[in-house]
Amino acid sequence: MNDDEKRNPIEDPAVPHTDAPAEAEATELQSCIERLQRMQAEFENYKKRIARDAADREERTSDQFLLDVLPLYDALGFAFENYNRDKDAEAFVAGTERIFAQFEQTLSTKGVSRIEALGKGFDPAYHEALLSLETEEPKNTIVEEFAPGYVRNGRTLRPSKVAVSQGPAKEEKE
Repeated sequence: MNDDEKRNPIEDPAVPHTDAPAEAEATELQSCIERLQRMQAEFENYKKRIARDAADREERTSDQFLLDVLPLYDALGFAFENYNRDKDAEAFVAGTERIFAQFEQTLSTKGVSRIEALGKGFDPAYHEALLSLETEEPKNTIVEEFAPGYVRNGRTLRPSKVAVSQGPAKEEKE
């Protein structure tokens, strides 16, 4: 090996000095930053798309509900038109009862059922106590229902509004 081959090019003032490792690191760092920025932009677009899809799904669900209810609305409109034209109260009541049955059927197909409350034990998951009364019924028995409650697939949509027994009145000692 001669002297020229032994010389370190970085230490040799005749060879122009370049910081190749530092430039490579800077290039790699810039590349990583650009990839991260692209990934962040893609993630923001993903979040916007998911939010838009959720809003669309909610809109379609609302539309489906309205499509289920519109025949009932139309039937009530026809019932009122016929009553105003004929003034036949019995036919109007019979038609309204059919519409009510149709409404119950629609709710049933959606998995909605009424909570049985009267005479049952109070359960805060299904009942909302508005009143507590001293009665001959056992304690925590529902003695009156002010508004019915509904469940759907085991989940309470609206609790029943009820009055609950405190049990028999305690007699005062004389």
